[in-house]
Formats: sequence, structure tokens, C-alpha cells
Amino acid sequence: MGRTHTTISSPLGELTAVAEDGALKGLYFERHRGGLKREELGERGEEGFDEVRRQLAEYFAGQRTRFELPLAADGEDFQRQVWRLLEKIPFGGTRSYGDLARELGDVSPAQAVRAACARNPLSVVVPCHRVVRSDGGAGGYVGGAGAKRLLLTLESAP
Repeated sequence: MGRTHTTISSPLGELTAVAEDGALKGLYFERHRGGLKREELGERGEEGFDEVRRQLAEYFAGQRTRFELPLAADGEDFQRQVWRLLEKIPFGGTRSYGDLARELGDVSPAQAVRAACARNPLSVVVPCHRVVRSDGGAGGYVGGAGAKRLLLTLESAP
């Protein structure tokens, strides 16, 4: 099937979805996508993105709390370990970078966890927006502070 990409409108702006062999490899904000090379995106096409569109629409409408998509993000072992922890943070919940570092067995500092979160290629779907600073502050987000606030507010709504 090869690597393909498409764009998806969302309340956060246009997202670029990248898939390969039936699995989602990336979901990027416009400012996030700028660093990608053409070969990382693949050819533009609409085929194979219906389920991603449907689940994102349900999420933004408040009808979905968990994504059920085949995922295949590229990353180093440590990054993938962090991303797996992100998927375990419940809808509406948050964890600090330090919490995640401790869950990893305190093998790395919170700064390494923060760096892995920043490199998460599956924004929204793998919820790095649920990771906050230890003082409760929102912290950074590749989609920007406004996008992070919107996502956290969406997830805190009854």
C-alpha cells in the first residue's frame, strides 16, 4: 500500500495524517508538520483515512474517550516506552513528566520524558496533551498552548 497522507479539519486547525500499510504513523499539527520531509509524508491520498476521520470527529464531539486505531509510530525504544505510558493516561486525567519518569523506574529524568513527549508523532491520538508540569501548569505542547488547553478542557467537560 505504501505511505500516504491526507489533511483532516479539526477544531485545532488542519491536521496531517500519515499512514502506511493500514496503520497510522503520524498525526501532525500544521506547525509540527513543517519539519517533515516529503518522503516522510508519502503521496497524498484519501484512501484509508475514513476511520481516522470518524474517530477524530467523535472525539472532538465528546463522543469518544479512546482511539482504537492501528498505530505504527517510528521512534527510539525509550520514546516508544513513553508513548505507551501516554496511551494509559485515562481520558480526563493528567500525569506529570516526573510521574511518567517514575513509572519507567526512575531510569531517566523528567526532561527525557518531556523530550519524548515532544517527539510524539501521533498528536491527540497518543495523548501527550495529558502530561503537565509537576506544579500543575500545562507545560509545552507541539500544537501550542491554546491547543493543549482546548484538549484538556474538552476532556474535562461532563
